[in-house]
Amino acid sequence: MGIVDAKNKVPDLQKFYQAAYKDHTRVWKINPRSRWYMIPYVTLLWGSLGGMFVTCSEPHWDEYSHPAASFYGMGRKVLGYNTYFGKE
Repeated sequence: MGIVDAKNKVPDLQKFYQAAYKDHTRVWKINPRSRWYMIPYVTLLWGSLGGMFVTCSEPHWDEYSHPAASFYGMGRKVLGYNTYFGKE
């Protein structure tokens, strides 16, 4: 059975993460798959109204999405429109 006889990867991963932590790499940038997890998260964060209230000491506008969609939607709401596009 594959699950029972599987090698324990925890010590190897622990060494990997501890070495990256000593190099002052941020936790969400250590694993190669982290980019696939963070891009949708940050895009949704900065593309929604919640992105307007998040402060960041190192903004990377070229790396992630911009909160322009929030300001555009908010501006349309102030003008009386309830959708992003169209007259109504």
